[in-house]
Amino acid sequence: MSDDAAAEEAFLAVEREVALLFRRGRARAADMSRLVHPQLEGVAYSMMAFIEAAGRVRMTDIGLHFGVGKATISRQIKVLETLGLVAREVDPLDRRSSLVSLTEDGAARFLRAKGQRMAQFRALLGTWETADVQQFGELLERFNALTAALDA
Repeated sequence: MSDDAAAEEAFLAVEREVALLFRRGRARAADMSRLVHPQLEGVAYSMMAFIEAAGRVRMTDIGLHFGVGKATISRQIKVLETLGLVAREVDPLDRRSSLVSLTEDGAARFLRAKGQRMAQFRALLGTWETADVQQFGELLERFNALTAALDA
């Protein structure tokens, strides 16, 4: 097999596996959201992860991070707020903006779901050598950096 043919085969394999990973990821995101609260769906878990990491974050920054508009973020945050999972407050630096943070209940529910998710990762990758898990993480980080450049 020529180098060009081998490279093409490798690219096709990566594309196929990444597509499968993304499809499964979307399904898992919905499952993770429902672990936090049965009325949540879709991107709620990922959004709560972003808020949890930030502590308090402007709604506009959430929209930028997820690449969605203000109306979409407002709807998503409203659901989380109605369920008592996040609190919204006026940004003291810009009174036109809102800051969002997890409530105590929201943080507890999120961390419980995250713990279950991490247990799943440990179970899935537990037979791998630690060096392989580290390399996998590094390669995913490199890949995500490349895909982030596509969003810019």
